[in-house]
Amino acid sequence: MKARYILLAGIAATSFATVAAAQTTPVQDAPVQAAPAPGEQPADTAATPAPIDGQDDIVVTAVARGTNRLNTSITTSSIGSDALIQLAPRTSGELLRNLPGIRVEASGGDGNANISVRGLPVASGGSKFLQLQEDGLPILEFGDITFGNADIFLRADFNVRTVESVRGGSASTFASNSPGGVINFISKTGEQEGGAFQLSSGLDYREFRVDFDQGGKLSDSVTYHVGGFYRIGDGQREVGFDGVKGGQLKANITKSFDNGGYVRLYGKYLDDRAIGYLPNPVRVTGSNSDPDYSSIANFSINNGTLHSANIRTAQTLDGNNRLTTRSIRDGQHPVVYSAGLETQIPLADDWNIVERFRYADISGGFTSPFPASVDSAQSIANGIGGAGAQLFYASGAQAGQRIGDPASLNGNGLLANIVLFDVDLKSLNNITNDIRLNGSLPFAGGSLAVTGGFYASRQDIKSDWLWTSSVQTVADNGRSELVDVRTAAGVPVTQNGVPGYSASFFGNCCRRSYDLDYTTYAPFAQLGLELGRFNIDGSLRYDFGRARGSVAGSDLGAAFGSGITTFDINGDGVISAAERQVAVIPNARSPLDYNYDYLSYSGGVNFRLTDSTAVFGRYSRGGRANADRLLFGPSINTATGGLTDQGAAVDFVRQLEGGFKFRQGGVSLYATGFWARTEEQNFEATTQRFFNREYDAKGVEIEGRIARGPFSLSAGGTYTDAEITRDVLNPGVEGNRPRRQAKFIYQATPQVDFDRVTIGANVIGTTDSYAQDNNVLKMPGYTQVNAFVSIRPADNVTLSVNGNNLFDVKGITEAEEGAIPTNGIVRARSITGRTISAAVRFGF
Repeated sequence: MKARYILLAGIAATSFATVAAAQTTPVQDAPVQAAPAPGEQPADTAATPAPIDGQDDIVVTAVARGTNRLNTSITTSSIGSDALIQLAPRTSGELLRNLPGIRVEASGGDGNANISVRGLPVASGGSKFLQLQEDGLPILEFGDITFGNADIFLRADFNVRTVESVRGGSASTFASNSPGGVINFISKTGEQEGGAFQLSSGLDYREFRVDFDQGGKLSDSVTYHVGGFYRIGDGQREVGFDGVKGGQLKANITKSFDNGGYVRLYGKYLDDRAIGYLPNPVRVTGSNSDPDYSSIANFSINNGTLHSANIRTAQTLDGNNRLTTRSIRDGQHPVVYSAGLETQIPLADDWNIVERFRYADISGGFTSPFPASVDSAQSIANGIGGAGAQLFYASGAQAGQRIGDPASLNGNGLLANIVLFDVDLKSLNNITNDIRLNGSLPFAGGSLAVTGGFYASRQDIKSDWLWTSSVQTVADNGRSELVDVRTAAGVPVTQNGVPGYSASFFGNCCRRSYDLDYTTYAPFAQLGLELGRFNIDGSLRYDFGRARGSVAGSDLGAAFGSGITTFDINGDGVISAAERQVAVIPNARSPLDYNYDYLSYSGGVNFRLTDSTAVFGRYSRGGRANADRLLFGPSINTATGGLTDQGAAVDFVRQLEGGFKFRQGGVSLYATGFWARTEEQNFEATTQRFFNREYDAKGVEIEGRIARGPFSLSAGGTYTDAEITRDVLNPGVEGNRPRRQAKFIYQATPQVDFDRVTIGANVIGTTDSYAQDNNVLKMPGYTQVNAFVSIRPADNVTLSVNGNNLFDVKGITEAEEGAIPTNGIVRARSITGRTISAAVRFGF
């Protein structure tokens, strides 16, 4: 283990030592990932409100080196730092919805968003086929680690210069485990002098935040940038306690050399708590094909959550089966310490080495209540305590009092059986290194670009699942209370609202321990020929790796021990009914021990029709190595840790795309047709289901921008026709549209910018989709309108007001039920209702 760390660190250290000694002619290529030169605008595309300059529209993500957008056969978009400030997205997921072709279910708070691209599936959660990066390296090697999605460990703040996306294309060969695309958060590096300090606050929700950044020159050859934020408050939905609390600090320093080389050191510290919003109860009337989703009395689907000031902790046994008290207030709690190095070493004319290295110490937790079922209070009581069961408040001001009329409880007469998703993320540490040689040679009257490199990473997945259960009222605004159940004879069957210190409502499953590490190695190469108006490229990537470690849990089978015991949780010397259902992690462990390898390739042609137009085509095949979601399923032999099906190790995505590009005089238009065939094996925690499928998707994405005087309009839309073509485990869904996949998604940002005033809107929408793969219950389409206005009363002072979901629409992004149930209550996630914030920003 240590040898691998030393090897990767040694590569980085060697590059560091070499750069200052390189004595060669300066290269012509700008440093990959370097910030713009002083006075230069960041790379701009349709999603960026700054004026477009064709010479500066450079792609740096998932390519060999910086390339003009009109000269490359890939599809890319970006969002600049100015747009990030003006749009004031409440989460990173909301920000990404402005990228064409990217489908983001941004209803989970600061993380846990489901992110996909061009009809590629989201069968479980996270971003399986799309990689999130910071400065060219992955945040996590796998974007869909269960309860550890990559976006949980990401915060977009003033440190971000550009958010750049590549859909399909060379993402298959210039990044591992990202055949669908790459989204790269590129940091400011201090080439532009100055900074900002901002105070912001919710006007109709309780959250207070401070942001700052500062960058500039320490000398003629040394630049720096530092920035971060801190915040505190309920968050977007009222919970009665500080549901968001924490912040981030990032810094970098860059030394440039006369020969064109540079060395950059950077670091990041993130410690932030944010509520993870899971599905909540909503009433659905009408028909499955034309449903009407409406809020339940005293519980708003837009603004409510089952988090409560009356339910702050949960007692359970930890990963070592010792008594512990867990804080529900921690929510999604990422803790990240990372440090990295980036360097470019010139070797000769048009030849250089680019090295990127990062070590990240990542831990934290994920804790949030999931409603296993919601029904009338008496039905819930009878299901736990038998006919005629009695109900009593177990927390809050009325604790101990009997609920005399369950039908009128909280004005809706409902109770929720809760499974608390409580996961201790002990280590998601990763170490990553990417080194590549870039160069060019004259060839047949043109230029042949050559790239070769090697990527290596190691990803830990060490976590304990500590799920428990409870019964609570359905109330918003932080008012929900725990409820005790007694039999008709008055015998308690719960303890402080807990029917069992386990996942009682999931059949006592899922008390698990993961201790895994995944190692990935990948040599890659590209040849690119520029010949007149043609740009032709082809690239290969060979990924090979290994999965090692072990897991424990009774879900593995009877041979691995029982997952339930008795334990005196409250220490009163008496074993209650709930204390006879205490989940434990058995001592017996199942190994994980297999290797895998796969080849990815991509080839494309771009033809520059005129100085302002181009056409392109590309075919790619990429792979995604499956990770922890294979465990506890049929693909792993529990005795040996090997694969029962070698094909389960990797899911492949094949893609064909082609399109047209135009950019001239403040007007741009990009249109891309695409086709994709996807394999997927996966596991979903909320339903305890495994998937083994193939999908087809085809469609077209269009984005454009026009700027005339003070007015600009950026817009984009993606039409997708997707289908489940094969399902090994559930053939009945073959031919259906994948769940939550809309036919059309769109976004538009009109803006008027006067000397001292900027006014604009951001419109994001989707057509309807199906809640589940059975294609019965529909989730209606919706249009969300956000608006912003900023006033500059004096130089370097900006006052701004931002409204999200201005018309307070319900936007259902997921639902657990595949059809309207008898009681008409569906568990679903909706976008947050209207929230308005104000800020004052000082520039310097």
